[in-house]
Amino acid sequence: MLLSTGSSIWNHRQIVLWDPDDLSEPLYEEVLDGSAGVLFPFYDPDTHMLYLAGKGDGNIRYYELSTEKPYISFLTEYRSLLPQKGLGVMPKRGLDVSACEVFRFYRLISIKDLVEPLSMIVPRKESGIFQADLYPMTAGNQAAMTAQEWLSGINRSPVLMSLKPGIGVSNPYPETPAEKMDPQRPENNDFMEEAFLEEQLSYQDAKYPRKASDLSGWQPDETLLTNFFTPHCCEPAEKPPPNTENELLQAFYRQQDEIRGLKDKLNEKDVRISQLELDIRNTRNNLRATF
Repeated sequence: MLLSTGSSIWNHRQIVLWDPDDLSEPLYEEVLDGSAGVLFPFYDPDTHMLYLAGKGDGNIRYYELSTEKPYISFLTEYRSLLPQKGLGVMPKRGLDVSACEVFRFYRLISIKDLVEPLSMIVPRKESGIFQADLYPMTAGNQAAMTAQEWLSGINRSPVLMSLKPGIGVSNPYPETPAEKMDPQRPENNDFMEEAFLEEQLSYQDAKYPRKASDLSGWQPDETLLTNFFTPHCCEPAEKPPPNTENELLQAFYRQQDEIRGLKDKLNEKDVRISQLELDIRNTRNNLRATF
């Protein structure tokens, strides 16, 4: 059966139920009211419930659908003084089954700039027990087919899941496999790290020669000594060059320790970047599962 919502020739909002095999005459037709807001139909195939909410209205009507006459039976109506501009729904796997919650709306209240959750709860004496009649097997979050299969014309029923507490839910969004690295092309981070280390080593070689014989052409820089005692100098003066082989070795080992510390900092940043990327991926997966 097909359900349509719209306006009649007298500009009254109405709902019409059709037989898809015979559209010449509707199976059921009901005029609701004379409001001008667009009707939003929400159907729950598990409980055969139809919810009608209008844009700008403060009420939500409940109906029960069946395959026998009169096909549509009006149950009750929720009323609120705050009109809704739009509505969203929570997927079935996010409902509170311990409270017998069968449907949950999120009403957009524009006059207060808020989103109001509205739960549809069936009154039961023992609400803490799982009610199997209210929660039959429902469509899960696992895709029944791929996009290519759907484009090729294949039809499949949805993959069902149970809402009974303790039943695990599979993750429909597996982690993206790591990209294969080209052995001929180094990774960007490794390339930047290698260039940085080469720059530091070249600076070290120019500042502190590896051999004591290379110090024959060295001359002290008088500007460094002058700036060191200038009270307005913002940068500390560089240490005097080593004069003995032992001092050269100490300077070399000190530079090696500094380079090792820089490598550790780069590794820590890479780990932090990986953690942030994982958090972003998990957040996207949660948003997809919600909507």
